Amino acid sequence: MAMASSDSQYVTFSLGEEIFAVPVEVVREILDHEDVFKIPHGPDYLLGLRDVRGQGVPIIDLRLKLGMERTVKTEHTRVLVLDVQAGGRALSLGLLADKVFEVTPFRCDQLEQAPDIGTRWNSDYIAGVVRRETGFVVLIDLTQLFGDEAGVIGGQPRLKQSA
Repeated sequence: MAMASSDSQYVTFSLGEEIFAVPVEVVREILDHEDVFKIPHGPDYLLGLRDVRGQGVPIIDLRLKLGMERTVKTEHTRVLVLDVQAGGRALSLGLLADKVFEVTPFRCDQLEQAPDIGTRWNSDYIAGVVRRETGFVVLIDLTQLFGDEAGVIGGQPRLKQSA
C-alpha cells in the first residue's frame, strides 16, 4: 500500500478528447455553465464575469487559453471555480471544461515530464503527464498558465529586468 504522502489528489476533466487535471486543493466548487456578464475589450479566452456566492469570478474558456477551438456548451459543460496563487497574488477564476470526471489520486512515481519534441513549444503550463490505460492525463501548472508572464486577468504586463 502506498503512503498517503506519495499520493496527490486531482480533479480530472476533458477538453475535447483530451483529459486534463488540476490539484483538488485549488478547486473551490464545480458549477453548471451559465451565461456570464461580458467584459468589453477582454482577451478572447475571458468569457466574462459570473457571480459565485457574492463574488465576481472571471470565467475562462480554457480551450481558447490553450490554443484549442472555442468551447461549445453542452449538458455536460461545467465550470471549475479555482482559488489559485499566481503572480504573487490570490486569484479566483472559473475554468470552462467540456466534462468533469472525478477526483483521483496520482502517485508521484506516475508523473512524467512534458514530452521533449525536439523543438521549442509552449509547454510551461504542463506540470507533468500521467499515463493511463486509456491514454494520458495532462496535469496543468496553473501558476504558469495564469502567472504574470502568461498574462494574468486584470494584470499589466511586467517588463523583464535585463541583467
